[in-house]
Order: sequence, then structure tokens, then C-alpha cells
Amino acid sequence: MAGMANWSEVEAAAPRLAVAVRGRFEAYGLAILATLRRDGSPRVSGIEPLFALGELWLGMMPDSRKAIDLSRDPRCALHNATTDKNVADGDAKITGRALAVTDQESLDAYRAAWAASAEIPVPEPFALFRVDVTELATIGVGDEELVIDFWREGGPPTRTTRK
Repeated sequence: MAGMANWSEVEAAAPRLAVAVRGRFEAYGLAILATLRRDGSPRVSGIEPLFALGELWLGMMPDSRKAIDLSRDPRCALHNATTDKNVADGDAKITGRALAVTDQESLDAYRAAWAASAEIPVPEPFALFRVDVTELATIGVGDEELVIDFWREGGPPTRTTRK
């Protein structure tokens, strides 16, 4: 679909920002996933995203509410696990569409990548989604101001500061 990029394309388009965003997500391995319920209201769920093989993967139980939400409407947002109210280490956000992955080759590649990065095997059965990214952002504190780095697919990375 036009207007979206897989993770390797994001890394090529906004390399420094992609490294910073990935670093925030991988610092604790946990994230908050926002999906849309059938009635359009938001739902937030915990998730362990995986950056591997040039993709951003979301694995989950197949009948979980988040899997049902994403199967119906792929729009989603991810926010890294925030560890303090002062945002000393910064926050990261990813917006995009989660597309269901069902081919055996991708499922096996995900299992292998997960096994290489986690202490436990992939719980079976599982639903797998690949995120096509439309936006990235980091928010941090610097010199008594908020520093917001932002990228939208098709444009250059930008930086904004707010006092």
C-alpha cells in the first residue's frame, strides 16, 4: 500500500530517528499497542514488539482482542514502555498499519528471530502481524525544553522544540 514503509525502509529514510525509536522499544522489550474496537473506540494492550529481518513484528495470541481488532482494522499505534514521569530517557511512538502474516516462511523466520532474542520460545499458536510504518516520533527533554523528532513517510525527519 502506498504511503507506508516496512522497517528497513524507515531505517533508510530516517536512520538516526529509527535507531533512537528502536532503542527505546528494545530498552525494556515492552510496548503499549493502541488498536480500534469494532465501535471505533480505542483499546490499549501490552505487547512485545520485535524488530528483525527488516520488519517490525507483532506476535500475539490468535483470539486476543488486539488480534481481532487488527484483523478488522489494521490501523495501530505503538508507544514504548515509559519508565518515569520526567521522560528522562525519552519516549518513542510508531504509527502504521499491522498486516496479518500467514505464510509459513515468514512464520518460521519470526520464530527463529524471536528465539534468538528471547529467553522463551514463541507461545503456540500465535497470530503474527507486520507493521507498515507511516510515522515515527521521539519526545525527550533537553536544556529545559521538550525536543520532538518526527518523521512521516514520504518526508524528511524534522525536529521541533517546545519550552
